[in-house]
Amino acid sequence: MTDPAITANGLRKSYGDKTVLDGVDLAVQEGTIFALLGPNGAGKTTTVQILTTLISPGPASGPIRVGGHDLAIHPQSVRAAIGVTGQFSAVDGLITGEENMLLMADLHHLSKREGRRVTAELLARFDLVDAARKPASTYSGGMKRRLDIAMTLVGDPRIIFLDEPTTGLDPRSRHNMWRIIRELVADGVTVFLTTQYLEEADELADRIAVLNDGRIAAEGTAEELKRLVPGGHVRLRFTDPAAYRSAATALTDAARGDESLALQIPSDGSQRELRSVLDRLDTAGVEADELTVHTPDLDDVFFALTSTTADIPHQPEETVR
Repeated sequence: MTDPAITANGLRKSYGDKTVLDGVDLAVQEGTIFALLGPNGAGKTTTVQILTTLISPGPASGPIRVGGHDLAIHPQSVRAAIGVTGQFSAVDGLITGEENMLLMADLHHLSKREGRRVTAELLARFDLVDAARKPASTYSGGMKRRLDIAMTLVGDPRIIFLDEPTTGLDPRSRHNMWRIIRELVADGVTVFLTTQYLEEADELADRIAVLNDGRIAAEGTAEELKRLVPGGHVRLRFTDPAAYRSAATALTDAARGDESLALQIPSDGSQRELRSVLDRLDTAGVEADELTVHTPDLDDVFFALTSTTADIPHQPEETVR
């Protein structure tokens, strides 16, 4: 286990009598993708703004460390270690893509020669060479987003905050952005991602936290979170009525579908439970014609965890923060 790139203890933030964050704990390991999910107004962007020094945490917050630096004592060191791509593009549409990159190099106090070298490398990496000398206002949404992230990388940050980076992009551009994010992590970069696309978190994140009403409702891997929600099952379908009846006798916990010759057994989708079902069928000398495993997806998790407390299923302690 590597050292955490980001830690926050008891993160709090209020605006007047409106509590936005109410004791949020976070630990993001180096070289991983951490996704923060939550409905609109849950506090995702506020969390990012605090961790990136854009706004101050509440006075009752605990210690926050980013890139090994105490955010309260060394905010400049934190800023030097991170890159931020917000919900809205920082690209200046009145100048070219190359000029946007060179401007960012100037802001990082790179020499003219070094700035041009870094700009050329990043434009090539993000497939923007052909458009480099065109006004950024002519770029597609996906191209602007790629340029946005390229500008973020000019300072070679080891931690990158991506606040809803694919909002408004078409499916092809989203998949291209996912590839870029994976490549960044393969190079050792830590990515803190907020997103409203559950498929995106499922596809990318090593760990996911669900933020609701200013608190972390649950945290874990995608698979751990999916196991919080009931409804997973194994479905067996038969074409031979005799085989169906034998299987129903062997699998006493199965719900029967006599007309469809199908059995449904509650399951968390784990290999252990699937093996148990198959072993009982083997003992009965029965073979199913079709077997499918159904597990809850992150949509189910999201709706369960962001509904009222009474509607949230029991959560195992090892995956709840």
